[in-house]
Amino acid sequence: MNKIKVGVVGYGTIGKRVADAVLLQPDMELLGVTGRTYSFRMELAKRKKIKIYLTEDGEADKFVENGIQPAGNIHDLLTKADLIVDCTPKKIGAYNKERYYKPYNVKAIFQGGEKHAVGEASFNAFSNYDESIGKKYVRVVSCNTTGMARIIHTINKKWPIKRVIATFIRRAADPGDVKKGPVNAIVPVLDIPSHHGPDVNTVLPGIEIMTMAVAVPTTLMHVHTLAIELKDDTPQKKEIAHLLDKTSRIFLVRQATGVESTAHIMELVRDLYHQRGDVVDNCIWENGMGVVGKHIFLMQAIHQESDVIPENIDCIRAMMNTMSKEESIALTNSTLGIK
Repeated sequence: MNKIKVGVVGYGTIGKRVADAVLLQPDMELLGVTGRTYSFRMELAKRKKIKIYLTEDGEADKFVENGIQPAGNIHDLLTKADLIVDCTPKKIGAYNKERYYKPYNVKAIFQGGEKHAVGEASFNAFSNYDESIGKKYVRVVSCNTTGMARIIHTINKKWPIKRVIATFIRRAADPGDVKKGPVNAIVPVLDIPSHHGPDVNTVLPGIEIMTMAVAVPTTLMHVHTLAIELKDDTPQKKEIAHLLDKTSRIFLVRQATGVESTAHIMELVRDLYHQRGDVVDNCIWENGMGVVGKHIFLMQAIHQESDVIPENIDCIRAMMNTMSKEESIALTNSTLGIK
């Protein structure tokens, strides 16, 4: 079997995790990652024996001074790759598409910070895997949208949904973003709806959804509160819990565990020896679920640094048309240790 040759452009929060995930796939080969100058992240790549390709403004001398011999530049990487996973900050991916990926006629995946229009489709493994089969440019939706798409798709498949109203309590920054805030404020997103609802509709177009959001001074996880109105009679809470508990990439946090906060969740996954303390699953509190009339109420925590990683891996296979949705999700779950 010929392996899919993958390059990762951008080796930050998402890029380093995508690179590690690609290394675990039996059907993929990680060609390398890009870097501009020497840093602790580049040292990490070196220690993992990941090849580093210089960006056009790359400082080769800084790498050499610190014992790293670049494997080439980004142009060299593009000539070898079947597909690039672009993990650069928002708007840079769209620039890279025109500057690099189109001229080299290479497929590319973009992250949720880019606009939907950057690709031929937006992607979520659960809800619209087949839309990206054979596509050249695809955007994997953001961490929040990924979490919403998973839960909405799962419930809607079993019990058709009429509408969703959701509030996003967003972390202010990732743990390493020391220059970002807010520090002592709650910052509401004053656009109604927030951008999250329309973004969910890029992968679940048939769902009526209204979203609001606030940013709070924490770095661990996002929290979503959802009010889901069904078209027909509502199932019992235990039926909903059973469905979620048996669904992959959804973790039902049982009441008996005493896990009552995002801090508890992060402590739990660290104790389980998950790499970096990542939790790629939607974490839904069992005791935070309720049923009133035709409405399901629930709360879920989303780890913004890692929940899109399995989606990137599945998106690679969809774009290369090497596996069905079911086959890819099962293989990704197995290699990444997801239930």
